[in-house]
Amino acid sequence: MILDKITKHHEMVDSLRNRLLDSGVTLSAPEVDVVTDMMREEILQRYVIARGRIRRLKRLNEIKEKIIDQIFVTLGKHEAVKMKGFFDLLIPALVDIIKIQRCALFSVMEDRERVVLESGYPEAEHGIGQIFSVKEPYIDAVVNMNLPVGDFENETVRRDYIFVKYPQQSALIPAHLKYFLATRGVHSVLYIPLLVGGRVKHFLTFDSQDQRERFSKEEIEILAFLGKELMKGLKLEKLGDILHDFRNPAIAAAGFSKRVKEMLQQGLFPAHAERIYRYLDFIYEETGRIQALALTLYGEGREIIVDLTDRLRKRFIVNSEVLKELHKPGVQLIQPESGPVLPVRCCPLHIDRVLDNLLGNATQAIPDEGGELSIQSYQESSWGVAEIVNTGSMSEEDRKRLLLDEYPGRGLHISLRLVKCMGGRLELDTREGQTIVRVLLPIVREEVHNEP
Repeated sequence: MILDKITKHHEMVDSLRNRLLDSGVTLSAPEVDVVTDMMREEILQRYVIARGRIRRLKRLNEIKEKIIDQIFVTLGKHEAVKMKGFFDLLIPALVDIIKIQRCALFSVMEDRERVVLESGYPEAEHGIGQIFSVKEPYIDAVVNMNLPVGDFENETVRRDYIFVKYPQQSALIPAHLKYFLATRGVHSVLYIPLLVGGRVKHFLTFDSQDQRERFSKEEIEILAFLGKELMKGLKLEKLGDILHDFRNPAIAAAGFSKRVKEMLQQGLFPAHAERIYRYLDFIYEETGRIQALALTLYGEGREIIVDLTDRLRKRFIVNSEVLKELHKPGVQLIQPESGPVLPVRCCPLHIDRVLDNLLGNATQAIPDEGGELSIQSYQESSWGVAEIVNTGSMSEEDRKRLLLDEYPGRGLHISLRLVKCMGGRLELDTREGQTIVRVLLPIVREEVHNEP
C-alpha cells in the first residue's frame, strides 16, 4: 500500500515537472529538475519514517501478544495465581525495550500516606509486603503527580511517566536508595503511575542497567500495558487468597449453626441459654468475618490496637470447631488458661487470616495416628509472640522452601505477605518431632480496642 502511494506521488511530481516546463515559467529546465528532486527526496524521507514507525508498532504489538499469551498460559493451568509467576513470565518479554535488572509493583494504601510493595522481579531481591512512606520524594512525585512536566538535567517528567536518567545526581532519590542502586549497578530508573478513576492506585518501577536519555511513546505504552496486566494479576491473586480464606470461617459458622439447631430441637433452651448464646456469638463473628473478607477486594481494612493473645485464643477455638467438622480424630488440643495482654497494631481481619492459615496448616501436618496441637502467647523483647506447636516434623529443605515462599501451598504464602504488611516476621522451627511456628509483631503502648 505504501509503495503504491509513493509511486503515485512520483507520478504526480513528473506531471508537475512537465506542466512547469510547458507553462513557460521563468524557471529553466535544470531549476525545475532541482525543485522536483527536492520533492522526491521529501517523499522518500516520509516513506522511511513511516516504514520505521510501522516496524516499531509491529514489534510492540508482537510484545503485547506475547504478554497476553503468557497470561492465558498461566490462567489455563488451573493453579492458584501468584504474582511471582506473572513477573517471571512477563518480564523476559520486555528485553527488546529495556534491560531490566529489577522491576516492582507498588499499591497505594487507602490513607494515601503509604505504599506497599506487592511484588517484584526477581522476587528474592524484594521485600514483598514492605511499607514505604509517600513522603519519600520519588514516591511523592509518582503518587501525587506534582512535578512540572519537562526535560530536566537529571529527570524527564511526563504525565504518564518519570524517568530518572542519573539517579546519583537526582534530588528525587534519597541517599539510602542511591547507595542501593549504585551497589546494584543501576544507571537509570523509570516510574510509571497506574491510574484507576483518575487517581494513582499503583505504580511500576524499573531499575535498568541502560544509560539512556529517553523512552519513545510506544515503549512507554507497552510498559504501561504491562502495568495494567499486572494490576489484573494482583486482583486475581487477592481474589484467590480471599476464596482460600473463606474456608475456616465458613466451616466454623456451619458447625456452630448445626450445634445451635440440635440444642433447640432437643429443647435445651432456656436451660442452656448461655451456651447457645455463646455459639450464636461465634456464628455472628464468623459470618461477619466472611463479609469482611469479601470487602477486602475494595480496601485493606482499618488498623486498630488488638490483643494478640485474645486473637490467638479465639482463632484456636474456631479451629477446634473446624477440626470437629473435618472429623480428624486423635488430635489433642492444648490451650493455656490465660496469657499476657499483647497490644499490637494491625487490621483485625489480617491477623485472624494469618492465625487461621497457620492453625489450619498445623492441623493438617499432624500424622494420621494423631498428636498434639497447642498454642501460647508471650512477650519477647519488644515483640508480641503467637506460637503454634504441632506434632510432626519437616525436613530442613522444606522449612527453607516455606520461609522463601517457594512451597506450593497458598496458606503460608498469604500469611507471609500479611505478616510483613503488619511490620512483623514469621519464624519456623522443628525440634523433637514437633513443628513450631511463631508470629512476631511489634508491641505498641496503646489501649487495646475490643473488637470481634
